[in-house]
Amino acid sequence: MIHHERTLEIDARPEAVWAILSRFMQIDEFAPQVTSVDALTTGEIGVGSKRRCHFENGTSLVEEVTDWQVNKGYRVRLSEMSAMPLTEAHAAITIKPQANSRSRVIWSMDFQMKYGLVGWLMGQTILKAMMGRVLDGNLKALADKAQADEIPHMQFAYY
Repeated sequence: MIHHERTLEIDARPEAVWAILSRFMQIDEFAPQVTSVDALTTGEIGVGSKRRCHFENGTSLVEEVTDWQVNKGYRVRLSEMSAMPLTEAHAAITIKPQANSRSRVIWSMDFQMKYGLVGWLMGQTILKAMMGRVLDGNLKALADKAQADEIPHMQFAYY
């Protein structure tokens, strides 16, 4: 697996960041390249919840929650990603409290490339650069939303 991550310190409390991220089916409210989301499951959000994200370029993929830690983050497994040269992929978002009511958010991707050694090289260069831009854009948009006046209502869940 190839690992890639980006980190951003956000001027917002972890609970405010979680209030946005916990709206799992509404990632299109801040992620710049996600144009819409289809909820593939109903009920409380947590492990097993699934969404289909549709992107600006006309592609889509499915994300299923594999770990859900209230106010700390979550991990998803990606599937139905035929537009990408991947055999397997996981993403994680982690929120770490910082001094002065700030949060450090780490958004990471772990992925396995198709095409053997050529794919691995492509993953280490082209795909890491592309994912870096996407993750940076997502983090910046998350920070902007967390620092805005209108924070969505916090979703309280006890697991």
